[in-house]
Amino acid sequence: MRVGVLALQGDVSEHAQVLREVGAEPVLVRTPQALEDVQALVLPGGESTTLGALMARCGLDQAIRRRAQEGMPVFGTCAGLILMARRASGGEPPLLGLMDVAVERNAYGRQRESFEDDLACPAVDPNPFRVAFIRAPVITGVGEGVQVLARHEGLPVLVRQGRLLGATFHPEITGYTGVHRYFCSLAASAGGVG
Repeated sequence: MRVGVLALQGDVSEHAQVLREVGAEPVLVRTPQALEDVQALVLPGGESTTLGALMARCGLDQAIRRRAQEGMPVFGTCAGLILMARRASGGEPPLLGLMDVAVERNAYGRQRESFEDDLACPAVDPNPFRVAFIRAPVITGVGEGVQVLARHEGLPVLVRQGRLLGATFHPEITGYTGVHRYFCSLAASAGGVG
């Protein structure tokens, strides 16, 4: 399976490495043309305003929205989730508006407040796994069609809406592969195409 990683800014290489480890072929996506060659897409963490501006400049915002509406699975982590959200506070509005969630940017604080913790998520793994929260957003609301897969201190941190998956944390930073494996299984069961 060819899984794209939006490669404009952020933790691109970490996602590509984890995708390789779970048996997918990572493809760095920098143009709408490159997006046409993938079956699913990962939107990495980084700086959401910068990512959004770069996506809009090259037309990837419209291309990603179109492919997602056609059924392409998309997984956003941290800033990637912010870009996928329908509503956001603490900055410019979301760019893609794919998931029926509301988020608050940088709700956990600045870089120095970043932390790692163990997360329980039976849909992904019967055992708790280590993830990183880095200037993480908080999901402040979920629509009726959104399934909360995991919570941290009562707050939703991993959500799914059909073929869309969003995480406020970074599984790729700790090297944990289970969330990417789960995403690839969603993509495979969906046929991975739009």
